[in-house]
Amino acid sequence: MTSFNLSSLLRPELKEMTPYDVPRLNDAIRLDANENPFPFPGEVLEKIKTQVHEYLFTRYPDPRSHELVAMLADFTGVPPAGIMVGNGSDEVILTLLLTFASGGRVIITPPTFSMYKVHSLIAGAVPVEVPRRNDFTIDASRINEAAAHPGSRIIFICSPNNPTGNAVPVEDIRRVLEETAALTVVDEAYIEFGGESCVPLLDEYPNLVILRTFSKAFGMAGLRVGYLLSNPAVVRQLLRVKQPYNLNVFSQLAARVVLYYRAEFLTVVKKIIQGRQILSEGLSNIPGVEVFPSAANFIFFRTPVPASILHQGLLEEGVLIRDVSGQGVERGLRVTVGQSEENEIFLTKLKLALTKREG
Repeated sequence: MTSFNLSSLLRPELKEMTPYDVPRLNDAIRLDANENPFPFPGEVLEKIKTQVHEYLFTRYPDPRSHELVAMLADFTGVPPAGIMVGNGSDEVILTLLLTFASGGRVIITPPTFSMYKVHSLIAGAVPVEVPRRNDFTIDASRINEAAAHPGSRIIFICSPNNPTGNAVPVEDIRRVLEETAALTVVDEAYIEFGGESCVPLLDEYPNLVILRTFSKAFGMAGLRVGYLLSNPAVVRQLLRVKQPYNLNVFSQLAARVVLYYRAEFLTVVKKIIQGRQILSEGLSNIPGVEVFPSAANFIFFRTPVPASILHQGLLEEGVLIRDVSGQGVERGLRVTVGQSEENEIFLTKLKLALTKREG
C-alpha cells in the first residue's frame, strides 16, 4: 500500500506560513484590531431587525449584491459596473491576486498590512518588497523600478497605512500610476479618518483599484463586508474568479442599512478623530514614548522597551494592543483609539508597565 504523505502535497512556499490567530480575551480592554469602539447605533440595529425574515435564510444571496452596489455607487460616485463587494477586504485582495497575479510579482511597501504578502503567497505570486523610507513615506521611484520588471502584476499601497498611520499624498500615487503598467491597488480602509481619497483618479487611470471596508468607520467588523472600486473592465475579469455567493444575505442587508444611516457613523468618526488627538497628546507626555502622526483610527508608537515585553506587560494589566515590531518598525506598537475611558486606562497602564520594565 502506498503511504500517504500530506506534507508532500503542500506547496513549498506555504510550509513556513503560520495560521492567522489573535488572542480572545473577553475581560481585556481590546485596542488591538482597529475596530470601531463605540456601540452599534440602536436605531440602525432595530432597522436591520425589522428587515430580517424567513426568506433570508432559505435562499441564496444575490451573487452580485445589486442593491448594495447601487447604494455604494451613490455613496462613492463610482458607476455600479466599477464596484465589486466581498466577504471583507481580505477576500477582495485574494480575488485580485488569484485573477491577475498568480505566477507573477506583487510589489509591497513594508511596513504595511501583512495580508498583502500572505495572500500573494496563497495565490502563487511572488511578493517583492520595496521598503518605505524611515519616515514611512513611499518611494515612488523605487516602486516603479521594481514594477518595471516584466513579471510585475500588482502594486499594493495602503493609505492611510497600517500599522504606521500615515497617509500617502495623492500625487505620489499618481506618479506610480503614470509610470507603471501594473494594477495599482490603493487600500483606503481607513480613509474616513484622514488622508485624501484616490477616487477622483479612477476616470484617468484604468490601472487603478481602490479598496474600502465597512469594518472600521462603519462598525461592521463582525459581518465582513469589503468592496472594490475600479474600471469596469477590471471588475469584469474579477467576476470570473469571485466566489458566486461570497457575501451572505444578512451582511448585504446590514451594509445597506448602515449606508442609509451613514451620517450617524460619520458623527462617531468625528469622535474617534477627537479621541485620537487626545490619545496622541497623552502618549507624547509619557517620557521615552515616541509618537507618530496618524490619519487613521490608531496610533503607532515606540518606547525604549522591546515591544514584545511591553505588549505582555500591558496584557497582564488587562489591556490588549498590537505588537507590530519588525524590520523598519523596531520596538513598534499600535494602539486603536478607544472610547475616552478606555484610552485613559491604557495610558495609565502603559505608564505602569513602562515603570516596571525600566525599573
